[in-house]
Amino acid sequence: MNFSTINEALLEQITAVVGASAVFTDRDELHDYSHDETEDLQFYPQVLVKPQTPEQVSELMKLANENQIAVTPRGAGTGLSGGALPVHGGLLIAMEKFNKILEIDERNLQATVEPGVITEVLMDAAAEKGLLYPVDPASKGSCFIGGNVSHGSGGPRVVKYGTIREYILNLEVVLPSGEIVWTGANTLKFASGYNLTQLMIGSEGTLGIITK
Repeated sequence: MNFSTINEALLEQITAVVGASAVFTDRDELHDYSHDETEDLQFYPQVLVKPQTPEQVSELMKLANENQIAVTPRGAGTGLSGGALPVHGGLLIAMEKFNKILEIDERNLQATVEPGVITEVLMDAAAEKGLLYPVDPASKGSCFIGGNVSHGSGGPRVVKYGTIREYILNLEVVLPSGEIVWTGANTLKFASGYNLTQLMIGSEGTLGIITK
């Protein structure tokens, strides 16, 4: 597919969605987002944005879709597979502002979190309530939950507890069209239709952007 570049008119529309303080185009500002932990690979985006709400992500995806702009979602950038690299330039959507633990439901043993929550922060928050969140990738002190989901992460305890696939009930996702959808339900048993939650896990941002 041939992608378009972001012109001044489109940049103004992007800025109107997230605000000028959340849009970055200077090469020095883009440097830290041009690589992850993959060795010797570097690709600069044309524009970096840092949205704070699913609605902002939705509007950005609509603009990108309408104008055929390449989009790369990015978590903490700790991956070793190049998944966060904007190989086609375009628009890089950094999810670092989505960093809240929204709820820990002790009765139902469920947590609702935004994708920019650091994995170890969730582990510690669960432990404070006498609960265990067992998924512990090696980079748990810096990687994001959203990245864990996108890569299907596990960690040393995977042999006993399984990967993150066993711990995700439902995802809020912004599709390439800009539509915001929930993929499942907050119940252990859910057998209605396709299992879109499991489809999204491990998809590395190619099917949509996880916002909860």
